[in-house]
Amino acid sequence: MIKKRIIPCLDVKDGRVVKGIQFKGLRDIGDPVDLAMYYNEAGADELVFLDISKTERGHALTLDIIQQTAEQLFIPLTVGGGIASIDDISDLLKHGADKVSLNSAALNNPELIRQASEKFGRQCICIAIDSQYDSELDDYFCCTHGGKKRTDKRVYDWVQEVESLGAGELLVTSMDFDGMKQGFDLKHLNGIAERVNIPIIASGGGGNARHFTELFTQTPVSAGLAASILHDKETTVHEIKQELENGGVPVRWP
Repeated sequence: MIKKRIIPCLDVKDGRVVKGIQFKGLRDIGDPVDLAMYYNEAGADELVFLDISKTERGHALTLDIIQQTAEQLFIPLTVGGGIASIDDISDLLKHGADKVSLNSAALNNPELIRQASEKFGRQCICIAIDSQYDSELDDYFCCTHGGKKRTDKRVYDWVQEVESLGAGELLVTSMDFDGMKQGFDLKHLNGIAERVNIPIIASGGGGNARHFTELFTQTPVSAGLAASILHDKETTVHEIKQELENGGVPVRWP
């Protein structure tokens, strides 16, 4: 049975890790390199590094910080935020990223997914989806620019398209659940899982260890992402994994 992954997420703005609620009200958490070292020792399965200021304002890739972070890790590192080209992806992989996460650039130019998958291998290409529910249309739509801009692209259509283009993994953030700590959007995640055959990382809503047991027993997703509850030491990677193991969910132990 495939073991489930617990993945801390570092949202980085101007070189500092930050966290908000529903992508708003960002507060300073700390230094990304220090936090990466902490999670590496804490038993995390992977680490996601999202440069949220890059997409919003546009600036050079923070390759120095990414390389410093990668040098401290013995676990896979996924880097996202403002990646716009094959050259960007190449630079990130050369500076220590194991995978890249594409959102806005992929929506603007879906062919980038195919080109990147063919050049670097689909295992390196993760498509991040900031999903927002529209109650009037009873459907989910993709957002860009840190969740600030909603597109006309429907999530259920997009996930099938990116898989066909060569994406190796999805990182799905349910924006309405983000930072609320009331549990994951299980219905939405199951809806996505019914449409694709690639691994899904679930993000948005994890408030305690029990929520991760619900996530993995009630959906087929491969991994759960967590940020504020880990940053604020409300729980730990070890406590989440212990809860999962007690609930019969297979996990990796360092």
